Amino acid sequence: MIAVIDYGMGNLKSVEKALLKVGAEVVVTQNRDVIVNSKGIVLPGVGAFRDCISNLERLDLLELIKGEIAKGKPYLGICLGLQILFTESEEFGLCKGMSILEGKVKRFNFDGPVIDSQGTRRLKIPHMGWNIVNFVRKPPICSDIPDQSYFYFVHSYYVVPQDHG
Repeated sequence: MIAVIDYGMGNLKSVEKALLKVGAEVVVTQNRDVIVNSKGIVLPGVGAFRDCISNLERLDLLELIKGEIAKGKPYLGICLGLQILFTESEEFGLCKGMSILEGKVKRFNFDGPVIDSQGTRRLKIPHMGWNIVNFVRKPPICSDIPDQSYFYFVHSYYVVPQDHG
C-alpha cells in the first residue's frame, strides 16, 4: 500500500489516479499509522514551500516522514514534495526544509530576456512548457526513458544540490 500524503495541498487526485492505473494500492491520508504501515510514501506538491512545511508540522507529519525516509522507506516527492527534501528554500524568504538532501531551492534568475513564441522579449516566470531532459545519473524508475525525452514543467524554482556529483 502506498500512502499519498494529504497535507492540504497538492494534486492528490491526479497522483492517486496515476498510481491506481499502474495497479498500486493507494490510500490518500493524514493518518500516522497508515503512513507508518505503508510500503512507500508519495508527497505530491502544488503550492509554496513554507506552506507545505507549515502544514506538515501542523499535522505532526514532518518528523514522521523524515523518520520513515531515514528507515529506508521509498519516498516519491513530486515537485514541492522533492523541494522540501532540501536544506532550505528562498521562496518568500528563507525557510528550512527537511535537510535530507543538502542544498537550496532557488528562484529562477535569468541573466537576460527570453523571446516568447510571439517574438516578445520577456522573462518567463513561472517557466511553463515542454523541455528536453538529459539525465546526469538516471534513477531506476527512469531506466526506460531515453535522453532527449520531453517533459512538461510548470515552476519558478529549481534545486541546487550541495553535492553536484
